[in-house]
Amino acid sequence: MHSNARPDGYGGWQPIKMADQKHLDVTLDTQVESVNLAEEMCLRVAEAAGFDEDDCYRIGMSVREGVINAFHYGNQERPEKKIYLAVDLTSDKMVIHVLDEGKGFNLGDVPNPLAEENLLSTSGRGIFLMRSFMDEFDVVPGRTGGAEIIMSKKLPNPDGHPANNNDKGDHNATPHQA
Repeated sequence: MHSNARPDGYGGWQPIKMADQKHLDVTLDTQVESVNLAEEMCLRVAEAAGFDEDDCYRIGMSVREGVINAFHYGNQERPEKKIYLAVDLTSDKMVIHVLDEGKGFNLGDVPNPLAEENLLSTSGRGIFLMRSFMDEFDVVPGRTGGAEIIMSKKLPNPDGHPANNNDKGDHNATPHQA
């Protein structure tokens, strides 16, 4: 753990309350335990925001996949590198950012795990799950030079139904990509 980390594993969180938005920013060590920690933190935010059990599962699994990718592919399991997790609650959605200190990648280069030649490969499955489970999903170059995953889920209406009135959403933060 780095020097300013709390002994309980939180890498220095900063809850910031803005007028119509809440923000949580955490620096995680590149270690397996960070996967569970990131998932648990996001699940608590999702539950507090009113997401039902199914959506909490989808959010939790998406965060797990994003942090696993940052840990393994981005930071190449190098303990001196960090993973940055940010969660924003706006008036209409929960936005999650996962940023690594790797070399970055082009989303278009990730193989389709449903293509026949890739069915037995594990590559691309995490991206597929995040795209499927979240309403918006994109990967952009991060400020660290690594990849930044940005994904969001629309907040449920007070009646408990998703704000977009369908279960799946758009799945892309940008126009559909092949």
